[in-house]
Formats: sequence, structure tokens, C-alpha cells
Amino acid sequence: MDFRPSPEEETFRKEVSDWLDAHVPADFDPERFEFGMTADERLDWQLAWHRTLHAGGWVGLHWPREYGGRGASLMEQVIFREELARRRLPPGANMLGILLVGPTLMHWGTDAQKRRYLPKILSAEEIWCQGYSEPGAGSDLASLQTRAVEDGDVFVVNGQKVWTSGAARADWCILLARTEPNAPRHQGISYLLVDMRTPGITVRPLVQMTGNAGFNEVFFEDVRVPRANLVGEKSRGWDVAITTLMFERAGLGTDLRFEGVLESLVAAARHVGRLGDPVVRQQIAQFRMEAAAVRYGGWRQLTRRLRGQQPGPEGSLAKLVGSELNLRIAQWAVGLLGAHAQIATNEAGEPPGHWLARELMARAHTIAGGTSEIQRNIIAERVLGLPRS
Repeated sequence: MDFRPSPEEETFRKEVSDWLDAHVPADFDPERFEFGMTADERLDWQLAWHRTLHAGGWVGLHWPREYGGRGASLMEQVIFREELARRRLPPGANMLGILLVGPTLMHWGTDAQKRRYLPKILSAEEIWCQGYSEPGAGSDLASLQTRAVEDGDVFVVNGQKVWTSGAARADWCILLARTEPNAPRHQGISYLLVDMRTPGITVRPLVQMTGNAGFNEVFFEDVRVPRANLVGEKSRGWDVAITTLMFERAGLGTDLRFEGVLESLVAAARHVGRLGDPVVRQQIAQFRMEAAAVRYGGWRQLTRRLRGQQPGPEGSLAKLVGSELNLRIAQWAVGLLGAHAQIATNEAGEPPGHWLARELMARAHTIAGGTSEIQRNIIAERVLGLPRS
């Protein structure tokens, strides 16, 4: 692939850059946004920022115009995300819906489902969450036990999901439920769209060791879901779910913003007087090389998309390498800062006060969207063709 930008792409990058420079909120502080806000405060900020982006036509750039998108190329979307990352700006408020649910519905949804859901996903009028993991079905997702029993023109859902990001503020949920309990594990599962305001749904936040409560337990008790909310065929939802997971894994590895992280790492080394240490400089250089490798490895996934193919198992490689690198950077930074890492402040003259929180959060990236162990199995079996262990 030719990595040199075309004249059209350079023009587009300037358009993006000029617009962002004119519309970024004057009080935006990336460190405070990421580490100094509660989950609710962060979502409220993102909703306001999302409305600004949406009004400017910058949300879901590659979505078809008929659904409110811009019809832009994937390269233009990549350029936009790079410009956001360069400024350490967050995307909008409904990224699960825009990056996972929307593309999945475009591939598997009925025309009626596309007309109903896609525009409101794009505008963030409806926020989405993902009902996959269960207490006994995390990495081994196919062992899920949430049941959906047909009753006329509805499915009656009973069961529990866990680690459901954003469920406390979500309007809708993509839900995997077993519709044929006696079928083989990867069969008999259906993919449903569930209104989170439906009677019988209870959401309980889970407080993390960082103090935030972005994850949730979700309980379903005789929840009635219209059959019209079934995506794909009944009991063939595993195929739909895999499509969603491939979009998820492609994004989780490549969307980690290493540019800003590495800039902060340099600032931390300078603060403790270690930036001139050749060992420290060598390690930072190593991290930069690995971050570049993650970025360019992600272009393989982009190449598949440009050819009109669905995301493939290469997404597991990006997710594995990116999340593990993010964890190693945070752990090394805390060791570099020593006792200074305990100072939770970003005041002038103090060391960057987010590294301990970043280390606590970084482990989650190696678990969310499929653990590193699961990604290694996928790579071994589906990329390298090795026998199952």
C-alpha cells in the first residue's frame, strides 16, 4: 500500500484541521477529561462535543448519506481520527453505536431496522451498550445462558449480563440470548436490539478500583422484546455477533492514542530529571517504535475495509499488541516516577498526576473486547493456522 497521501487527502486533512482549531472548546483539558471527571461528567461533556461534531458533519464520516453520514472514504475517516488524536480530543458520545452497532446493522439489519436506528445512532439521540458478557460467559462467550423464549410476536428475556459499559446511561442494548437451549454452543443464539427502558431491566453500577463506575451488571426479568428487533435469523446470531466483535477488536487496538501518552511520558521523565538518562531515552524510543508498528499494522485492517471486505482476524493482532503496549507504558512510567506517581495532581510544578490511574485503567484494555489470551488463540488458529490447543 502507498502510504503517501494524495492531494485530495491533504486537502481534506487541512479542512479537518482548520475546523477543529475553530471549534475545540477553549476549556478542554485532555488530562482532566480522561482522569479528572466522573463517568457521568465525561459523558455529558462528550454529548455536548458530539452535538458540535454532528452539526459540522464530522460524525460517522463513512456512513451513507441516506443515514445522515458524509459518504466519505475510509481514508478520510482515518485522517479525521488522526487529527483528533493529535489534539488528544475524544470522539463523540456514542462510539459503540457508531463504530459497532451501526456497521453491524448495515451488514445484517433489515431496511426497516436501518431506517429506524441508524440516524439516531449517528446523532447520539440514542446511546447504545453491549450485552454480551455474563458472570459465567466472559472470554468463553458461547457459553452464555441468558434465555429468550418466543411468545407470539415477542421474545421474553431472562438472565444477567455483566461488565456492560455505559449501561446506566444507555437507551438501547445489543443483546445475545440463547433461543435454542439444546443446540450446539455456537448455534441457538440470537442477536436482539433491546430498549433499556423496557420493564424488567435492572442496572447496577460496578465501582472500579479507579473510583469510577463505567461498568454495570444488567438483569433481565421477563423482558419482552418485539420480534422485529431480531437482527439476522433466529438462532443464527453468532454470525452477527462475530461481525460486531471484529469491528470492536479492530478499533480497540488502533484507537489507543499513543501520541499523547508518549508526550506525557517524556514530560514525566523530564520532571524527575531522567530525560537525559540514556537508558530512559532508549526505552521511550522503543515505545515510540512499537507505537508506530501498532499504527502501521492497523493499516492492514484498513486495507481489507478498502477492498470491501469485513474486518478479519488481523483485528485481534492490533487489539493484542496495542492493549499490551498501553499497559507496559503505564507500568514503566509508574516505576520511573517512583513515589511521585502517588501524587494525584496536575498542578504546575508537580509531576503528571495521572500515571497511577492510567496504570490501574490500562489492564482493562487487555480484557475488554476479548482477553489477550483469547486474542493469542485467535491469531494462532485463524492467522497462523496452528492446531487448537
